[in-house]
Amino acid sequence: MIRLMKHFQANFKKRPLKWIVRLSIIFACLMIGVGLSVILYAYMLGAPPLTNTQTTVYYDRESNVIGEEHGVENRYWVDLEDISPNIIQATLVTEDRRFYDHVGFDVKRILGAAWKDISSMSMAEGASTITQQYARNLYLSHEKTWKRKLKEALYTIRLEMFYTKDQLLEGYLNTIYYGHGAYGIEAASRYFFGKSAEDLSLAEASLLVGVPKGPTYYSPYHHYENAMTRKDQILTGLYEQDVITEEQLFLAKKEHLALFEEKDRSTKVFAPYFQDVVLKELQQVLGKNLEDIRSGGYQVYTTLQTDQQETLEETVVKTIDPQTELQTAALAMEPNTGAIKALVGGKDYEKSQFNRVTQAKRMPGSSFKPFLYYAALENGYTATTPLMSKPTNFELADGTVYQPSNYNGYYAGRSITLAQALALSDNVYAVKTNLFLKPETLVETAKQFGIKSELSPVPSLALGTETVSVHEMVSAYSKLANGGANITPHTITKVTDAKGNVIYERDTAKQEQVLDPKLSFILTHLMTGMFDESLNGYMRVTGATIADELTQQYAGKSGTTQTDSWMIGYSPSLVTGVWTGYDNNQAIEKMKEHQYAKDIWATFMEHSHEGKPLETYPVPEGIVGEYVDPSTGELATPYCENERLMYFVEGTAPTSYCSLHLPPDEEQKEHEHEEETEKEDKKKGFWDWLPFVGD
Repeated sequence: MIRLMKHFQANFKKRPLKWIVRLSIIFACLMIGVGLSVILYAYMLGAPPLTNTQTTVYYDRESNVIGEEHGVENRYWVDLEDISPNIIQATLVTEDRRFYDHVGFDVKRILGAAWKDISSMSMAEGASTITQQYARNLYLSHEKTWKRKLKEALYTIRLEMFYTKDQLLEGYLNTIYYGHGAYGIEAASRYFFGKSAEDLSLAEASLLVGVPKGPTYYSPYHHYENAMTRKDQILTGLYEQDVITEEQLFLAKKEHLALFEEKDRSTKVFAPYFQDVVLKELQQVLGKNLEDIRSGGYQVYTTLQTDQQETLEETVVKTIDPQTELQTAALAMEPNTGAIKALVGGKDYEKSQFNRVTQAKRMPGSSFKPFLYYAALENGYTATTPLMSKPTNFELADGTVYQPSNYNGYYAGRSITLAQALALSDNVYAVKTNLFLKPETLVETAKQFGIKSELSPVPSLALGTETVSVHEMVSAYSKLANGGANITPHTITKVTDAKGNVIYERDTAKQEQVLDPKLSFILTHLMTGMFDESLNGYMRVTGATIADELTQQYAGKSGTTQTDSWMIGYSPSLVTGVWTGYDNNQAIEKMKEHQYAKDIWATFMEHSHEGKPLETYPVPEGIVGEYVDPSTGELATPYCENERLMYFVEGTAPTSYCSLHLPPDEEQKEHEHEEETEKEDKKKGFWDWLPFVGD
């Protein structure tokens, strides 16, 4: 080898020109050979399809189609002759001026872009022809890698080999993405201007041609000024290429563009807020961007229970006065798995796509109290732990005084139990408990339940004065409903590719236990008290207005602030949370508007459990049940007016019997004794009342 190299060097020095010619011929032959091989390979592969039928489809939990990601109504195929010449001319001038002259690659543009890429050591410059863009849109991702570029080149050769230029231009214009779920010029024309692509004016066509470069950045709905600037640049390009006259340029730039209003679109999407959540989750589980998902042909199997979704939407419409600006958010979840079965993010998706389940944060009010009472149970409280319910001033560490108040200023004026405090939503009891445990404990407990929103460790946190989302609250309640296991809320169970190959499947392994199952059960049973009028005291239980509608044993808690109304409750198989309020934090002044959340919740839960057997919460080992007098917290006797079954960890149940309600004869003796004492007191003279004074 060394001798050969020396021989080559010696001959090259003697006759350099001859060897340069020889090497050039060899290199050219190699390149021709590679080129012919690629062409032969492309020919053997055959003609690729001109349309992309890889629509991503969403299914409910019964495998019924519920939607398509930018579905059929957003994909219209029109012939080239049915597309306005304004669109065709603007597209060619803007995207590929030599489209009809090259064979798929614009060598001049490629060399210029390559030089800039090499100079900057990046792949920022693009020199894609219409055919190359078409190949990428149909078959490939939009990542900038050499591997993808090589695949793009092969597809480009195949397209140019088997189809005419008009066919390629037609296909390109029918598949390019214009934003807002509109694929193809016909879909874009209908979406933006409410007309067919053949009727577009020069100005309208120029605006649409500018959108694909950045479907969000150049959307006239999102960035109007950007879209108008881009439109004028395209018009100027048409003038400079002598496609339009100076007069046409002037008139087109001055033309008023009447964009199609959102309210004029009649397309309805089923469970649109739910589908938005699915799309966001799909990006996370697949690790792909929106463009890849749109062209991926994925089959997405979701957790949606269609009949429950329909019930929830119908209930919202029937319950809330259509004349009010009051908004709502509702979420139904399977507690054992975290599967989201129904979701409503607002009253009208067409008017507002803001998802109040996942995006809004509001004060939960007393619906936050279960986290406090779980912490209390962890720290020695039981269902019968008594605390005084009366107006109380709390002097805080910084010297300030905090005085919480109960609803309408009602107080028991005596000690009440935890069971009654939760059922009646006594605020004084809650704040006393929070200060006894320390507010930092409540913050940590809320985190244990999965609350991720920032919480301040203040006394009023017990009354739900920090802001959280409906999604967080329903997820947290699910941990109580399932006995304390951690769950991950989700909308997707499985994803397959267009050929049915599973590319993602949710792990159904048993979740980590994060709460004590005994305390979770006790708290769950205590939360059934909001519907049990045996716990009535200085006021009725908070769920009394809907208790007669309920046929299952539900656990729950309501919450009311000046601006928010909540109802969250569950059975062993379903957790549902409903919020109502105004987007601008306007005060809820009408009583019926405060009732909406409870009414929606009760109607939905009953419909969801219709025809199902009575569900019960399994009692963990180490738990005992005792019938207790709600007024005293002592063991009930046959003489108590009311009694309620309450649960305790073994060794913590009350042992004394009710001393307030006595047998009839004992009550009579007690009454007679009181009367005799009163008579004796009346017989005493003045001196009899003076204390004895002795030596």
